[in-house]
Amino acid sequence: MAKNLLIVESPAKAKTIEGYLGKDFLVKSSYGHIRDLVKGDMGIDISKDFAQTYEVPADKKQVVTELKKLAKNAEMVWLASDEDREGEAISWHLYETLGLKEDRTKRIVFHEITKPAILKAIDNPRTIDYNLVYAQQARRVLDRLVGFELSPVLWKKVKPSLSAGRVQSVAVRIIVEREREINRFEASAAFRITAVFGTGTGRELVKAELPRRFEAAADAEQFLNDCIAASFSIASLETKPAKRNPAPPFTTSTLQQEASRKLGFSVSRTMQLAQRLYEAGKITYMRTDSVNLSDTAVQAAEAEIRSAYGDKYHQPRRYKTKSAGAQEAHEAIRPTYFNQHTVSGDNAERRLYELIWKRAIASQMSEALFEKTTAQIEVSTRTEHLVAEGEVMKFDGFLKVYLESTDDDDSEDGDNGNTLPTISKGQALNLKEMNATERFTRPPARYTEASLVKKLEELGIGRPSTYAPTISTIQNRGYVVKEDRDGKERKFLTMQLSGGQVSRLTKSELTGAEKAKLFPTDIGEVVNDFLVEHFKGIVDFNFTAKVEKEFDEIAQGMKEWTEMLHSFYNPFHNEVENTLETAERATGERLLGTDPATGKNVYTKVGRFGPLVQIGENDDEEKPKYASLLKSQSVATISLDEALELFRLPFELEDYEGKEVSVGVGRFGPYVKWGETYISIPKNEDPLSVNQERAIEIIAEKINTDAPVATYQNLPVTKGKGRFGPFIKWNNLFINVPRAYNFDQLSEKDINELIDKKLEKEANRFIRSWETDKIAIENGRWGPFIRFGKQMLKLGTNPATKQKYTAEELSGISLEEVKKMIEAQVPDAFKAKPAKKKAPAKKTASKTK
Repeated sequence: MAKNLLIVESPAKAKTIEGYLGKDFLVKSSYGHIRDLVKGDMGIDISKDFAQTYEVPADKKQVVTELKKLAKNAEMVWLASDEDREGEAISWHLYETLGLKEDRTKRIVFHEITKPAILKAIDNPRTIDYNLVYAQQARRVLDRLVGFELSPVLWKKVKPSLSAGRVQSVAVRIIVEREREINRFEASAAFRITAVFGTGTGRELVKAELPRRFEAAADAEQFLNDCIAASFSIASLETKPAKRNPAPPFTTSTLQQEASRKLGFSVSRTMQLAQRLYEAGKITYMRTDSVNLSDTAVQAAEAEIRSAYGDKYHQPRRYKTKSAGAQEAHEAIRPTYFNQHTVSGDNAERRLYELIWKRAIASQMSEALFEKTTAQIEVSTRTEHLVAEGEVMKFDGFLKVYLESTDDDDSEDGDNGNTLPTISKGQALNLKEMNATERFTRPPARYTEASLVKKLEELGIGRPSTYAPTISTIQNRGYVVKEDRDGKERKFLTMQLSGGQVSRLTKSELTGAEKAKLFPTDIGEVVNDFLVEHFKGIVDFNFTAKVEKEFDEIAQGMKEWTEMLHSFYNPFHNEVENTLETAERATGERLLGTDPATGKNVYTKVGRFGPLVQIGENDDEEKPKYASLLKSQSVATISLDEALELFRLPFELEDYEGKEVSVGVGRFGPYVKWGETYISIPKNEDPLSVNQERAIEIIAEKINTDAPVATYQNLPVTKGKGRFGPFIKWNNLFINVPRAYNFDQLSEKDINELIDKKLEKEANRFIRSWETDKIAIENGRWGPFIRFGKQMLKLGTNPATKQKYTAEELSGISLEEVKKMIEAQVPDAFKAKPAKKKAPAKKTASKTK
């Protein structure tokens, strides 16, 4: 038995660290938190200074049992969970749950998983930092209080199964308010003047623009007409040096933003990949708000820059973190070894690593030097000057490695990086063409996951560890959707002066197209409005940022955590009680107008089964008519005409090939019904525009899709495209077709290969199931396990062989044997539960209203 037991959170980290320590160390994983607040009950006693009741979940009992046994036999237990508040809390929970002794327990932290860092941590142990534990407890308790008390209010006053959270509700509010800004926005047009000149020397061109814009088309046209007989010359020429400095190394927030912009990764995927890189010892800790680099890192970066690029590319820099509460003792995210420009393995991990490496190495490189030239071009017939700008790079510096992206890289003109030919003051220019183009003002941009993280950070809401889960939560709860949306066609006028004549032309452009943007759902807007009206403190930006600051103060030992919770809870609880008593039910109802056919009011609102339109009143003798909104429609923006059109659905068309044809909208969106077959109408296509001809086209596409493209074991194989991309279907199995295959030209060999792989995977994944008892034996990442309801339990050994079950033996396990294994891990798992006593009705009028 090893003298030392070292406990980390993840198996991957344990495997990496075990290779650095000698035989005296046994490294084990706790698989994250080993206990949490009890489920089904709040688990917090407010009257006893927010005392918490914790429990070890069923799926962690085996882990705890093993760690207890190992800890008992070890001379020293080393708690090596992450260095942040969450990691400190995990160490504390381990200390309490395993019954560890202070004189036989040491706490260590490290910023990177390298041999020197681990050995240095072993040489510098400390005790558990209870201030960090209290800060984590304060956050956990406050969030449980908000969720436990606020969610039932939403169930009663808005809709069942909703939830609210301190940070998530603020994030939803940010997105809702931006959407309303966009809906209120009215675009205005102005004409932009651009020109292209020849210098008289070869094919050299000078591109210029008028600094002002004309609001009226007539004024823009007059400017062009005035230029027909004009002469053009360089009135002034100014050349001055310019420089650009590198961005600091990554924090959690900036990594999430840049990985989104450059690599197209979601915030949660970025964190998953970064976690894997950290645990493999490739990068430093990925949850940080510091831009600081250690002296060791600065020296390593210098050595690599001088070696790879030369001395002139090196310039040491120190960055200071601007965000409040940042831990300067922590480091920014950087590679652990700067001489490793890339890593092997998973493509996504490699791309993220290279991004981190480039950003960190660039932060210690020389500035980029430019020569910027600005030319004022005189127009003989006008007082205004056209302006031409150019930039020539003199030294690339850090740009040799890395260029930071921005959220608005798609500039209006796309002329970034324009260069000017050699020109001189007084030089005459020849006009090639001049254009006046109608340009429209643009509304505020919708948030991407990356820009939402940036906004949360600017407001001081959340911390590095909370950005990814917050963004995932608001999407999982159905308050926000991330999706692409098609734009609308818009006409614009352009006028061109060429060959001494001005011509006018009307063109069209696509406007408002969105890619991977965050949109609030109708229920998200209703919940937001309800919270803003009745719980303004919870969704107030300043209040939420103040709470984060108080967590920081608790972590620094400057504030008592229970005092902070009392000051929050008492007024909050009173708000909950008052809202339950006085608030009306919220539906987001909006009066659109009256139905011309009946004279009844037309409303739109969120109902029990989603957003809808209603004609008539609830208390009318005649029952109101209802119609569901299309996916592309919203309670906030639907018009009266659009609402009335919905009542045309479903509608009948002529029969086709002896079968009835109709168009309608159902649970999964708009469809064409042909006989008993429902065929989805393509996304973003208006079902009301589907006529007989289009319906037949949709039916024909379905027939073509369902036509067999091959056979396998004498059964037909068809192919199609669905929600998760292209697939083939065989024997009721849907098989995704990876990009490595040419979907349009799948060969028989490709199809056989795909089906063989799927069958092999299915055979390994699913082993045996007892449906009526909700028990199954499945094969997971670490081998076979028992699935009992929502729990994953350990599969015991074969009593006959005293060894793990082989694949052949798994099919012979009886239900009785499996139940014994379950009961060993979950006592009373099959014991009949006593019937619940019916609670007496509350007498308080306000509670039973």
